[in-house]
Amino acid sequence: MSDYLLGIDAGNTMVKAVLFDSAGNELAVEERSGSTSYPEPGQAERSIDEIRRFTVEAIRGCIAKSGIDPADVRAVGAAGHGNGAYVLDRDGTGLLGIQSIDRRAEAIAGGLGEKTGQIHRWSRQQPWAGQTPLLMRWLGEHRPEIMARAHAVLLCKDVIVHFLTGTLSGDYSDAAVAGLVRFPERRYDGEMLEAYGVAHFGALLPPLRESCEIVGGIRPEVAQATGLRAGTPVVAGMIDIVASAVGSGVSATGQASIVAGTWSINQEVVDDPELDELVFMTSIIEKDRYMAVEASATSAANLEWFIREFGSGIEVGTGTVASACSDLVARVSPSMDLPLFHPFIYGSSGNARARGGFYGIAGWHDKAHLLYGLFEGVVFGHRQHVEKLKRAGATFENVVLSGGAARSKVWPQMFADILGIPIRTSLCSQTGALGAAIAAGVGAGLFPDLGHGVARMVKTAQSFTPSPRHKALHDRRYRLFLTLAELMEPVWDELHAADA
Repeated sequence: MSDYLLGIDAGNTMVKAVLFDSAGNELAVEERSGSTSYPEPGQAERSIDEIRRFTVEAIRGCIAKSGIDPADVRAVGAAGHGNGAYVLDRDGTGLLGIQSIDRRAEAIAGGLGEKTGQIHRWSRQQPWAGQTPLLMRWLGEHRPEIMARAHAVLLCKDVIVHFLTGTLSGDYSDAAVAGLVRFPERRYDGEMLEAYGVAHFGALLPPLRESCEIVGGIRPEVAQATGLRAGTPVVAGMIDIVASAVGSGVSATGQASIVAGTWSINQEVVDDPELDELVFMTSIIEKDRYMAVEASATSAANLEWFIREFGSGIEVGTGTVASACSDLVARVSPSMDLPLFHPFIYGSSGNARARGGFYGIAGWHDKAHLLYGLFEGVVFGHRQHVEKLKRAGATFENVVLSGGAARSKVWPQMFADILGIPIRTSLCSQTGALGAAIAAGVGAGLFPDLGHGVARMVKTAQSFTPSPRHKALHDRRYRLFLTLAELMEPVWDELHAADA
């Protein structure tokens, strides 16, 4: 009998299933991509039924592609985007799905006053607009009919785990990033929920488990729909940022990970959650290790937006539109003349009112020059976060890059040049799913812990070292990037006031 592990990775719009053997070799992948609905400015929602349907289709397609005997799948793990809020009624019907890029609770976050500092001391998170407890409060104030019917408020991957097993479950890594876990006790806390204004909704939160803990088995009806064996163990899973770190080889203290996907995730493994208040959030990787995280929705989501709105004229050839964009950027010679770009189309961690923008466009600039500015601006956004981690005491001297940017022919080198540190990429492109699969392997008893799973299943693909010449140029352009952001703040405030 062979040992296979299935990892499921759910982002803000996609669900993918990836099958691995116990040595970390990717055997098959199947993905489904959906859409975001924007019912009001600043609101971003998705269908819970669509998540479930995509999960079935992705698993079924992955198993069919692999040609394996489904009985040989030892366990299943899921990873998903953090924060947002997915509301179910008592029958398990999805009432509302809110994505992490949603900004509807911005006024609540800004109105917490002195409670903000107390919440940060308890939860190690800075309250912000897309955070789960603040969205719960917003729903209670503005959509009370939904909360009156609510039986559970879950995070994204918990929707999948519940669908697969029938068990309501959360895990510490995801709940911590949502600001729902009190440190150092590692538990829900009524006093903290009261500070958010949601103590009366505490019963809607699912039981917390370790990421590698088995929650239950695949339900018979799910087995019939997907091809998996009924009873196949499913672990609690983890937030995608931790899963991507684990899947790219980061699990030990002092190691650092950058995930450049929809979100800009910049994180270091630490032993002590008592971090400087500069750090945006803290997650939990295992019982005795934590993730110091700096994050915002300022990464490759900007390229997704650009492709959606302006990608129709890009010649693709045999690859994807995203790879064609990388090809265009690769043809551009770096110079001070190129446009600058602010990657704030969904706001920034420091200012939810921030907006994206191109600056310094001239008549001789074309789409390739704009894309260069966008690629560079995304990395500048990551650099802002990395600098905050360093000021808070981070000591890492190299980074593993994962997410969509890691598969670009130009972005990894640009990260090395702009951050001024060596960058490595993982051989596996599906690092979130691989991290979830490693957690499943621990739960199934294939590995004693995540570190042993990483040693067995993760392999490095490439390494990139900084170019001193390019770093000097990017340093000059980064200073302009910051100056522009400061000058634009009153403009962003006025645009926001017009929205309101």
